[in-house]
Amino acid sequence: MPDNVSALQLVLTGDPALLAIVRLSLLVSVSAAILGALIAVPFGAAVALTRFRGREAVIVILNALMGLPPVVVGLAVYLLLSRSGPLGSSGLLFTPQAMVIAQTILVTPIIAALSRQTIEDLWVEYRDELLAMNVGPLGRVATLIRDARFSLVTALLAGFGRAAAEVGAVIIVGGNIEGYTRTMTTAIALETSKGNLALAIGLGIVLIAIVLAVNAAAWALRRAGERLAG
Repeated sequence: MPDNVSALQLVLTGDPALLAIVRLSLLVSVSAAILGALIAVPFGAAVALTRFRGREAVIVILNALMGLPPVVVGLAVYLLLSRSGPLGSSGLLFTPQAMVIAQTILVTPIIAALSRQTIEDLWVEYRDELLAMNVGPLGRVATLIRDARFSLVTALLAGFGRAAAEVGAVIIVGGNIEGYTRTMTTAIALETSKGNLALAIGLGIVLIAIVLAVNAAAWALRRAGERLAG
């Protein structure tokens, strides 16, 4: 039976091994995206609404970190969590939690940079009104985040898509352990090298479907935001 037919059968019949890998991948990526957003959105808003010495340098660094090499992040987290590292006693290396940490580090700059740009654009538009109403700093942040919620969810989805497609960092800190830390991307790499193309193709189909769904959701949210703004 051709590999592509076998792959479709695995997907359509809900193969337990495939579903377990997909479930773990989604859990890790969603957790990383949420944690990244909790850190990145307030930070991006703070950079957008405040003026301080070195602000331009912070923005440049933040934008540069959007292209942070995953293997470098994986190596840094590995060194932190290894037995000889400062967090070695935590026992987190080669666990899903370690993968969440690595992915959170990767997606936080992406969400922060997009959030900063979105909120700064809104601040330029609403600045006179908010100042005239004597709204304080925290009130400004809350107001702009609320008004930018659709764009910020788009930034969150962008972070999730980045996390879901990650392979280098999660292999380093997760170890690609079957049934425990094996994600879609790491499983695709491993199964392809083993010649098990049916499972690799099946996981690839699911991963592409997830990426398409995320992009469709981002587009729909942006259109919804534009209609409300209009």
